[in-house]
Amino acid sequence: MTEYTIVIEDAGTNFAAYVIGLDGVITTGKTVDEVVENMREAIPFHLEGMRLNSDELLEPMPIVKTIHVASQ
Repeated sequence: MTEYTIVIEDAGTNFAAYVIGLDGVITTGKTVDEVVENMREAIPFHLEGMRLNSDELLEPMPIVKTIHVASQ
């Protein structure tokens, strides 16, 4: 099992998400839970397409940091 980091954002009328380190995988949903479930389906589908296309599959190695910035 491989672990991927996803970013979920409020898109106003729904939620949208993408995968850090795996370009081209995005999904939307009405709720955060729906987005997570959609990602569980989208990632393997995308990886299978990459395999069929003989694209190089890299191990995900994101660096995620939270920084503090002074308010203006």
